[in-house]
Amino acid sequence: MPSVPTPHRRLTLQGLKQALGPGILLASAAIGGSHLVASTQAGALYGLGLLGLLLAANLFKYPFLLVGSRFTAATGLSLLEGYQRQSSWYLLAYLLVTLSTGIANIAAVTAVAASLASVLLPGTAAQQPVVLLLLCLMVLLLGHYRTLDRLTKWVVSLLVVSTLFAASATLMHGPSAPYSELFSPSPWTWTSLPFLVALMGWMPCPLDLSAWTSLWIAAKERDTGHRSSLKAVEADFNLGYGATVVMAVLFLILGAWVMHGTGVSLAPEGGAFAKQLIHLFTANLGSWSAPLIAVAAFTTMFSTTLTCLDGYPRSAAASIQILRGQSGAAVYNQRQQQLWMLLHFAMAAAVLLWWSGSLGSLVTTAMWVSFVTTPLLAWMNLQVMQGSLVAPHERFGPTMLLISRIGLLFLSLFVVLFAVSLVS
Repeated sequence: MPSVPTPHRRLTLQGLKQALGPGILLASAAIGGSHLVASTQAGALYGLGLLGLLLAANLFKYPFLLVGSRFTAATGLSLLEGYQRQSSWYLLAYLLVTLSTGIANIAAVTAVAASLASVLLPGTAAQQPVVLLLLCLMVLLLGHYRTLDRLTKWVVSLLVVSTLFAASATLMHGPSAPYSELFSPSPWTWTSLPFLVALMGWMPCPLDLSAWTSLWIAAKERDTGHRSSLKAVEADFNLGYGATVVMAVLFLILGAWVMHGTGVSLAPEGGAFAKQLIHLFTANLGSWSAPLIAVAAFTTMFSTTLTCLDGYPRSAAASIQILRGQSGAAVYNQRQQQLWMLLHFAMAAAVLLWWSGSLGSLVTTAMWVSFVTTPLLAWMNLQVMQGSLVAPHERFGPTMLLISRIGLLFLSLFVVLFAVSLVS
C-alpha cells in the first residue's frame, strides 16, 4: 500500500459504494456481545437508566475508533505502521493487548453464536461451537477478504432489518413494567460498577479494533485496486458506526420492554441469556416472534465470530511483520495471516472443547484488559492522528479534538473508579 495521501475528492454515491466495506465490518464485529448481551442486560436490569451512559460511551469512543480509517485514508499507512513510526513501544503495547484478549473473545462469541444455532449444527453441545468456528475458518481461508466483505454486508443488512422489526413489534406491545418504573433501580451504585465496566469496555467495541478498519481498508484496496478518498472512507466508517449506535439503543430498549420488572432471574452466561431473551419474546409477543428474534440474535453473533476470527489474526500478523522491519505490501503477508488465523482457531477451539468451564474467567480477564487499556489506546490513537505523519489540514479539527479530550477524561475516570472499587 503506497504511503501517499489520498486526493481530496467530493463525496459521491459511486465513491461511497467503492469505499463501502471496512466500516460495515467494524459494525459487524461490534454488534455482538456488547449489544445482544450487554445492552439487552442493561435494559433488563435498569430499564432506560443506562441509555445516557450507553450513548456517552459511543460518543466518546467515536474519535479514537475513527482514527483507524482517517489515518489510513490520509497517509496510506496502516494504523499499526503509524504506531511504530510514532514510537516503537506503541506497537508493542497494542500487540500485547490484542494477544491477551483475542483467544478469549473469539471463544466467547463463538459459544454464544453456537448456542443460538444449536438446532442447526451437527454434533454435541460441546462440539457445536467448534463446528461453527470451523465453518467461519473455511469461509475466511477459501474466500479471503472479498467473501468476508460481501457476506458481512448481507448479514449486517439482515441483522438491521430483523432487529428493527423486532423492536417495532415490541414497542407497539408496550413494556412489561409500568412506565413509571423504567428508570429504576438506580445503576449508580458501587455494586453496579462491574456491570458498568463491562458495558463501557465493550461498547460499542474495544478500542484495539480501530486497527482492524485500517487493515481492512488496505485489504479492500488490494482486492479492488481502487484507492478511496478520505471523505468516502469516513462516510463508510460513519455508516457502520451509526448502525452500531442504533443497534445498541434498540437492544437496550428490547431488554427494558421485555425483561425489566418481570422478576425473571437473568442467566449470567451469554448463550443462556440469549436463549432466555428469545423465550421471553415468544411469551410476550406470541410464537410468531420466535423465528424473527432468533434470526436477529444468531446473525448478530455469527457476524461477530466471523469478523473476530479475521481481525485478531490479521492485526497480530501485521504487527509482527512491522516489528520484523517489513513495510509496504510485505506487512500484509497473506501466508502469515493464515498461519495466525489457524493458531487463533486452534487455541479458541481448545478452550471451547477442554476448558469451557474457564471461559467465564477468561472473558472477564479479557474484558478488564480491554477496559483498563482503553485510555492508553485512546491516547495513542490521538497522538498518531495529530502527529507529524498526518498533514495539518487532515488532522482532527477543534470540535473533534474537544470531544477526544473530554472522552479521554471520561474513560480515564471510569478506570480510576474501577480501580478504587477493587481495593475498597
